[in-house]
Amino acid sequence: MRAIVTVAGHDRVGIIAEVCSLLASLNVNILDINQTVMQEFFTMTMLVDTSAASGSFERIKKALADKGEAMALSIRIQQEDIFNAMYRI
Repeated sequence: MRAIVTVAGHDRVGIIAEVCSLLASLNVNILDINQTVMQEFFTMTMLVDTSAASGSFERIKKALADKGEAMALSIRIQQEDIFNAMYRI
């Protein structure tokens, strides 16, 4: 199953490394990644594959939310079909 991970917050060193390390520890494969920094604000969007994940989608969601809280960032994951339905014009 594919999903979209979004990360947003104040830029600092190590954001990509920490989020990618967490996903790797959960056996979530990153298929595509896009990030940008606008002045001091960091944003990243990732397309990931959770089909071989070592836990449920809810476990991944909680782990990312907890990591976001610890890093003072917003980190969210949505199933690809839900994300597409929300942003379809």
